[in-house]
Amino acid sequence: MGQGTPGGMNRQGFPGDRKSDGSDKKDKKFEPAAPPARVGRKQRKQKGSEAAARLPTVTPLSKCKLRLLKLERIKDYLLMEEEFVANQERLKPQEEKAEEDRSKVDDLRGSPMSVGNLEELIDENHAIVSSSVGPEYYVGILSFVDKDQLEPGCAILMHNKVLSVVGLLQDDVDPMVSVMKVEKAPLESYADIGGLDAQIQEIKEAVELPLTHPELYEDIGIKPPKGVILYGEPGTGKTLLAKAVANSTSATFLRVVGSELIQKYLGDGPKLVRELFRVADDLSPSIVFIDEIDAVGTKRYDAHSGGEREIQRTMLELLNQLDGFDSRGDVKVILATNRIESLDPALLRPGRIDRKIEFPLPDIKTRRRIFQIHTSRMTLADDVNLEEFVMTKDEFSGADIKAICTEAGLLALRERRMKVTHADFKKAKEKVMFKKKEGVPEGLYM
Repeated sequence: MGQGTPGGMNRQGFPGDRKSDGSDKKDKKFEPAAPPARVGRKQRKQKGSEAAARLPTVTPLSKCKLRLLKLERIKDYLLMEEEFVANQERLKPQEEKAEEDRSKVDDLRGSPMSVGNLEELIDENHAIVSSSVGPEYYVGILSFVDKDQLEPGCAILMHNKVLSVVGLLQDDVDPMVSVMKVEKAPLESYADIGGLDAQIQEIKEAVELPLTHPELYEDIGIKPPKGVILYGEPGTGKTLLAKAVANSTSATFLRVVGSELIQKYLGDGPKLVRELFRVADDLSPSIVFIDEIDAVGTKRYDAHSGGEREIQRTMLELLNQLDGFDSRGDVKVILATNRIESLDPALLRPGRIDRKIEFPLPDIKTRRRIFQIHTSRMTLADDVNLEEFVMTKDEFSGADIKAICTEAGLLALRERRMKVTHADFKKAKEKVMFKKKEGVPEGLYM
């Protein structure tokens, strides 16, 4: 014990102990020097899976950044292309349906269409429609029809066979009324009318002056006439004067023939009359010219058939429109007929038709003027004496004089002559008067 203690004390490193240095040197082991970093040839790069998996060290240079941006743009383009392809695949059934509908339209283009009314919308693709030919139908609506503008009561176009809705009339104007509107003014003017100075003056005072200068009637304290009626024998210039009015005025001119107001189905005639005056009121100032008014304006009597009653209902609607509760300030009416004695007295009374203008057969002065108008562009020979035809006792109308001049020109063309002679006029007069007085020879068609 006693000997171990001093030794142990010496190992703990007390000062003055010499054996401690020697024991430290024995504990140290020999450590060889580190080998050099590279000896001999340069080692080759390793090949294999480990070398392939090892990523190279990339320094973030500007060139690499530009390449990254380029790749990102390519990626965005590819994503956009992928979305476009997906949308095309999604919209392909709709395009196929549209193509099918277009093929239906191509089939319908050569087919006639009819006009009807939309009664009720069932859903986006079906509706209940009615037409003038009969009852209501449950039909389909083609996809190219603008369904936002469809509403109950609007006018639509229907296929003639399957009655499907193929179009929409943009305005609710009856197509027959649209045809009645004179888009292009006639070429005839007041200068083309021979004579009829008094008639021209009266129609100007009754029709043109109230539209152009209504203040004159207000100053004098009277209401302008609502309409005039032109009556007289055929060929005296009634329709020609109406054409001259349409040529000289800037108002909307609606031309109607009396027979157009007679429709096949009940209620269509009065509806057409209402539509006519409604359009005239919308397009005011306007002039409504109804030729051959005796087709619907005959005297009322006990009707024995549905057609006669429908004609009388059409006339009653015309009377209501001429003098009803609605004022017709800027709408003037011109009626024309060859048989004024057959018209209903209610149609001719003041308040509806305020002026009656008679067109008599032309006198000598008027005949001379009409001959001058029709022969002004003709190449006449030196022997032509028009005074012989002007002073004749035969009753000529303006249409007869025009027919004589036209027939004389045709006779000259038949003989290959470029000038019309007096003999041509004599032959033309005999032919026209024979057809007028004696008519067709007896037994010609037997």
